[in-house]
Amino acid sequence: MSDTPILYTCAGSRGLRCTWAAEEVGLDIDLRILPFPPRFAAPDYLKINPLGTVPLFIDELGDDLTPYQSRMTESCAIAHYIGARRGPTPFIVQVGECDYAEYLDFTYHADATLTFPQTVYMRFSVFEKDKGWGEAGEAYAKWFYKRLIKIEERLEERDYLCADRFTIADICVGYALILAGKVGLDEGIPDSLRAYRERLTARDAYKRAVAREEAALKALERPN
Repeated sequence: MSDTPILYTCAGSRGLRCTWAAEEVGLDIDLRILPFPPRFAAPDYLKINPLGTVPLFIDELGDDLTPYQSRMTESCAIAHYIGARRGPTPFIVQVGECDYAEYLDFTYHADATLTFPQTVYMRFSVFEKDKGWGEAGEAYAKWFYKRLIKIEERLEERDYLCADRFTIADICVGYALILAGKVGLDEGIPDSLRAYRERLTARDAYKRAVAREEAALKALERPN
């Protein structure tokens, strides 16, 4: 059994939530960067993850007598797991703490409500814009902008989403704002959320995570 969890991802994808979380808690991971999109660019990956999606997080648990392998494919769940694996850590809001319910809510909100319309926008207005589906993509962009109100109101009198400190919920929500800036959705981001994003991306752990993924991507692209 290995004590080092494995993270399969593509640089800058939702898996960045997981790389970032690992850097925040100081968890050593075996980072394996795949070419994008892995379903087509790395077909052997389908043998490991039939979904063909990233991230995929594999953790060996138990012991030599009763081994158990945990396999996870949801970026926010993986980030939460990483934050809890070295627990208790300040990056997780525990049961009984103030804002525990809000912590769960914003962590799930990040992907179910924020990243989902971004993904549809990217497909129709970025990756397949020549197929005439741009109007549908722009409709999902507007959906994304309207869903930011919950985050905007929450941060009116706070620097971070929950428990008066930086948590995994900030990683999960923050990634959606970071992604918006990369894919042409920045015009609808309010100034207050731009400032929040700057606070997050100024963190040393975030910078290390990005640098690590970029270095792994360059190594992947380097000719043998």
